[in-house]
Amino acid sequence: MEFLLSLIIALILVLHIYFVWLEMFAWTTHGKKTFKGLSDEFFVKTKAMAANQGLYNGFLVAGLVWSFLIEDLQWAENIAIFFLGCIAVAGIYGGLTAQKSIFYVQGAPAIIAIVLILTM
Repeated sequence: MEFLLSLIIALILVLHIYFVWLEMFAWTTHGKKTFKGLSDEFFVKTKAMAANQGLYNGFLVAGLVWSFLIEDLQWAENIAIFFLGCIAVAGIYGGLTAQKSIFYVQGAPAIIAIVLILTM
């Protein structure tokens, strides 16, 4: 079970590394391919906003990496729960306000990881 939990958290971490890259460094190129149907002008005008979002995703990545580096299991779980909780809230909010798929890509995996931590 611990391996499965670590795998899920690692996948969430990698996904958020992708978000950092997309939002901070590839918004006007790959962002257009990811969010089809939006104008080129939109990506130019929102580049700074997307980079800011990417920075926040970077903080989430740092927190999840930190949770893997802590030797005390209880402390590591608490840190993981905090950062996964932030991701879950962002996923729920994004799913309700922007696109439903955000919940399934971001919120649901974080919630699953939290449930696994709390039931272990």
